Amino acid sequence: MRLSEVIAVLEEFYPPAWAESWDAVGLVCGDPDQEASRVLFAVDPVAAVVDEAREWGADLIVTHHPLLLRGVSSVAATTPKGRLIHRMITSGMALHTAHTNADVADPGVSDALARAVGLTGPLRPMVPSADDPARGLGRIGELDAPVTLAEFTARAAAGLPATAQGVRAAGDPDRPVRTVAVCGGAGDSLLDTARAAGVDVYLTADLRHHPASEFAEYDGPALVDAAHWATEWPWLADAERRLALKLDVTTRVSTLVTDAWSLHYEGAK
Repeated sequence: MRLSEVIAVLEEFYPPAWAESWDAVGLVCGDPDQEASRVLFAVDPVAAVVDEAREWGADLIVTHHPLLLRGVSSVAATTPKGRLIHRMITSGMALHTAHTNADVADPGVSDALARAVGLTGPLRPMVPSADDPARGLGRIGELDAPVTLAEFTARAAAGLPATAQGVRAAGDPDRPVRTVAVCGGAGDSLLDTARAAGVDVYLTADLRHHPASEFAEYDGPALVDAAHWATEWPWLADAERRLALKLDVTTRVSTLVTDAWSLHYEGAK
């Protein structure tokens, strides 16, 4: 299997044209004519993931987050990112990124997140794409039956991979929850969208104090905040499954926790 064949299928699922203008997606390093029979999926292109890929014998790493999001003038091995590129090239590994193009895909990052936290019915985008209302940012759906906010938060924590941050919520713990909005990754730009949609709770990552505090004053949806990495990790298995159904390749999802935060302690009571 040539790398170009694998990339063609990935770009069929997640066309680069769907990415935001500021994003950097697609093939980062690798020769399109090289072999690609073993594919590792991960959220972050970091040293630990490259170590895992080398040990497993991966030909291609597919990550959600870009390695080179901002322009660079050098990839010398004197910087962490430069060293990663050198290690991948000398190991014969390619790197491909599907970021905001995977966020808006149908199915995409938020679909996988919605299923992971218990949404079972039809899903619709929070912000439909202009050219196709079936895809877009975030997802809104319903639980099988109402639960309390405390129960939903516990369910979300159980459905997502464990991190040092864990899962936290803002709102009355006994509040009934049925209609849920989710957005994988940093989603505080959609706070007003979640409120306008009339959902019971909005689950996302990277919520900041001031926007969350102001949001709570409107007596709108409750908030659930999970680790950025954890909200995007469920998508890896979906992307892996879709690729394996189309091509005869060996695939693997990295379970390494590459969230930026590694320790958490409760303050004094």
